[in-house]
Amino acid sequence: MSVLDGDQEMLADSLRALLKKYSPPGSVRLAMESPDRFDRRLWAALCEQIGAGGMSIPEQHGGAGGGSVEAMIVAEELGRVLTPSPALGSSGIAAALILESDDVDVRNRILPAIASGQSIVSVCSAAPDGDWTGGSALVDAVYKDGWSLTGRSHYVLDAASADTFLVAASSGEGVRIFEVSARSPAVTCSDGAAMDPTRALYTVTFDDASGVPVPFGDADTALDDAVDWGRILLAGEQVGAAAQCLESTIEYSKSRIQFGRPIGSFQALKHRMADLHVLVRTARATAYSAARAHDTSTRWRDEAAIAAVYCSEAFAAVAADCVQLHGGIAITWEHDMQLYFKRAHASSLLFGSASRQLGRLEHAAGLFGPDHRAPNQVLG
Repeated sequence: MSVLDGDQEMLADSLRALLKKYSPPGSVRLAMESPDRFDRRLWAALCEQIGAGGMSIPEQHGGAGGGSVEAMIVAEELGRVLTPSPALGSSGIAAALILESDDVDVRNRILPAIASGQSIVSVCSAAPDGDWTGGSALVDAVYKDGWSLTGRSHYVLDAASADTFLVAASSGEGVRIFEVSARSPAVTCSDGAAMDPTRALYTVTFDDASGVPVPFGDADTALDDAVDWGRILLAGEQVGAAAQCLESTIEYSKSRIQFGRPIGSFQALKHRMADLHVLVRTARATAYSAARAHDTSTRWRDEAAIAAVYCSEAFAAVAADCVQLHGGIAITWEHDMQLYFKRAHASSLLFGSASRQLGRLEHAAGLFGPDHRAPNQVLG
């Protein structure tokens, strides 16, 4: 049974058709080697024709007003073809963070620009170990005739093409979120040299950069919620990519001849691909369960952690087996399977390790006493 209804299936079909038109084979490699590290023409088409840039942004803020499932569909289809885009960073985490701001003017100013694709906003909060919580921020904010930010943030999505940074910084009043112009001369951006060439990650350094505080009732909680939403979208990407890996491997197994017959006819390989099919289907169900919980359940953060762990491990297993089933050619630069393999391993660590998420789930299940240290204090 499909996890989508009729309208949602139509959305998925429309996205797939548009990506086929604007993102033919080879375009991903061209995009990842471009200065922006993504195709602005494709992103503009996705925003204008599908509303992908603001799928989960309310209509009053210029978005499509869809739910979390619709945003998950966008993530899954983009992940299927490894499309480099600002969907996860700007339209995902940054938009979710701004939506929780107490300042209506900030929401009205930034969200429509994100939804239309005219502006790219990147969140700066990650430490070198992949911890995105506000307490891990390595940027300090000091007030002297205005707020000044100094420090460094890692794994910043799409920083080289960003217009605005939302920076988690330590101040005298705890963690606060600041809006900083990406064009400021006091801001420098260096390539993060990530394993996955289809994901634009950077290190951003602030040297006495001017920042404007964005008001939040609880900045730490708002940031945690935004990153957990990013984990759900990332799970959707992983599901789409895993599905494409399996589909291309099945097609390859029908055409690759060994011992006078297609390798897909050998029972041992049939069993392996059947196991991979189960992994993809269960991962998809897990990801969409997390997306639905985001709109309906107060325990959605637990579902986000479950999706982060399961979908990461499922994608890694599928990609590894598909490389083997393709043979040695799959790991060469010319073959796209190596891109999926790299995406699988890099994305599993983007928002911290699986062990950190398992620690969260253990605490949520009450497996530790009240005096036990929080997961972020004991896990890397």
